[in-house]
Amino acid sequence: MVFNHSSFFLTSQFTITQISMASNTNEVAVDMTPFFVLYKNGTINRLRPADNAPLSDDPQAPVRSKDVVVHPETGVSVRIFLPKITDPKQKIPVVIYIHGGAFCMGSARSSTFHNFISSVVEKANFIAVSVDYRLAPENPFDTTYDDSWAAFQWIISHANGKGPDSWLNDHADFAKLFIGGESAGANIANDVVVRAGVTDLDSKIKILGLYLVHPYFGIENDQLYKALNPTRNGGCFEDPRVNPLIDPRLKSMACKKALFFVAEKDPLKEGAMNYYEGLKKSEWNGEIEVMETKGEGHCFHFFKPKSEKAAELVNKLVDFLKQE
Repeated sequence: MVFNHSSFFLTSQFTITQISMASNTNEVAVDMTPFFVLYKNGTINRLRPADNAPLSDDPQAPVRSKDVVVHPETGVSVRIFLPKITDPKQKIPVVIYIHGGAFCMGSARSSTFHNFISSVVEKANFIAVSVDYRLAPENPFDTTYDDSWAAFQWIISHANGKGPDSWLNDHADFAKLFIGGESAGANIANDVVVRAGVTDLDSKIKILGLYLVHPYFGIENDQLYKALNPTRNGGCFEDPRVNPLIDPRLKSMACKKALFFVAEKDPLKEGAMNYYEGLKKSEWNGEIEVMETKGEGHCFHFFKPKSEKAAELVNKLVDFLKQE
């Protein structure tokens, strides 16, 4: 079955490695051309070339960046973004970013994601930590969630100022922590905040907000979910990570505020709004807001980064991050 790429949680550029294979000898499970083709034998052919944004270690640059391996056994890493520091003694808020890409594509090193979060860091004057989780289908679907949770635990290990990374030790204010992402990454970020709500976090850590940009919370007849979870019973709406409204932990979700971004022409809008409406009616005691962009599709801000509507999305996110 062939799917229109705009029907899924994808962006215009990715940092990926193409897997060489004789695709004509395998039966296609999901065709996401021009991004990737997933085969029923569990292999994938990623169709986009690698695209790694360079790091910057110039102290005078608006934003510096570096990569840090947080779990040597798995190779899970993060890319940390530091704005220009004018007062070395001042602690600044932290935003955790989890990239999208259908659970199958993308990297914290991708220029698309790097440039987006770098612009947010410069505007908000926050530290950002972009999570680089292992991808499906080479790794089980659950790995994307578990790697992101492991990265979150590594990040908050700096709350006492004695973690392994000096930037986070010296400059991060963990009483002002935000978590989010777009598309599949927004779904993963939501799971991190739900997990955090039932975890005994250090009293120094306060998750103030969750931001969900064009999030994936399931679609009808989700062939990609089925292909990535061949042994799982039930569809995507029976998975509490994809459909958190069935998760009993939801009432304890750690954040105080949640901001949804939806796009009028995004096929994922319905799932996002269903979750938004359900969250409002749930036992979770927090503030919730939604911003809809008219006339645009899924992750349009990556396809049209210089557009007025993309600027409005970024500005709204920055305003959300900077509110007390």
